[in-house]
Amino acid sequence: MSSSHRLVEVIIAENPPKRFDKAIARDVPEAANLSRSRLARLIADGAVMREGVVVDDPRAKVAQGDVFEIRVPEAEESHIGPEDIPLDVVYEDEHLIVVNKPAGMVVHPAPGTPTGTLVNALLHHFGGDLSGVGGEKRPGIVHRIDKDTSGLLVVAKSDAAHHGLAKQFEAHSAQRHYRAVTHGAPDKADPRLGGIKGTSFEKGNILKITSQLARHKTDRQKQAVLFSGGRHAVTRARMVEVFGTPAQAALIECWLETGRTHQIRVHMAHAGHGLIGDPTYGGRRKLNVKAIGEPAVEAARAFPRQALHAATLGFDHPVTGEKLSFEAPLPDDMVELIETLRAGGTA
Repeated sequence: MSSSHRLVEVIIAENPPKRFDKAIARDVPEAANLSRSRLARLIADGAVMREGVVVDDPRAKVAQGDVFEIRVPEAEESHIGPEDIPLDVVYEDEHLIVVNKPAGMVVHPAPGTPTGTLVNALLHHFGGDLSGVGGEKRPGIVHRIDKDTSGLLVVAKSDAAHHGLAKQFEAHSAQRHYRAVTHGAPDKADPRLGGIKGTSFEKGNILKITSQLARHKTDRQKQAVLFSGGRHAVTRARMVEVFGTPAQAALIECWLETGRTHQIRVHMAHAGHGLIGDPTYGGRRKLNVKAIGEPAVEAARAFPRQALHAATLGFDHPVTGEKLSFEAPLPDDMVELIETLRAGGTA
């Protein structure tokens, strides 16, 4: 273990859980900013002691009044390399950064994309100005957007910020609104939508889609809509603008009650309004040239990614408590698509 560390004292309160790992996770001071996963790693590393004796069995018994000492090592250098990649920084302070991610950029390195990611870019941007997240000097990713989705992301620069932001995203109290361009227009007047399980309309012609989501049984890269098993997911959407007569496409605003992988994309496809350009869930649906014109049909067909943008982001600052709200304008490719659809719809 690193010779440089900080000590965190944990006193077990009354009626502790039977398992040591659960008890210490419950009673660790909030100011320590130690997540359950971080505590589990510290226990496994032999960094937790009771009366000078290491306790590394997560199932060990505990009693009220037991005092544990956790030796938390100072953050180590990340194994991920910094890369000089331009960033669109919307906001930054000593605790966090908000960036407007371009389409085409992966958020975090993975076996298929070890470089060129947002994390690589952030490590270069921060230089040595990182206090560490999860024991490593790396940016704290608390939410993600798909590679080919553009828009706003908040990233933590310290354990304190990471802990506070993660709690808000887990509680779904952070506000996230997206703009998307769909095939067709999700309208209460469409009787077809009334027959699709999990869909309903709220006041103001707001489409609500409720289901469970889980990995597809045969295609592990996809998510599937289920109504038993999986993880609960709720998406709301409202029309902002409709293109074509009859409606061929729509600009919509979406917001999430939950935040699941591919949630907007798979939910809108389930409702029969897949996103233009979505190679996974968009289907082979085409616009009607008589209803919207050849340029619009071609623009939709050629759009190279799902037409989805994380447009607004709001949360409480995890350290100061200040309410923060940010907005990122639509990227040029979506603006051009919308203008072409609009011109076709009014021809």
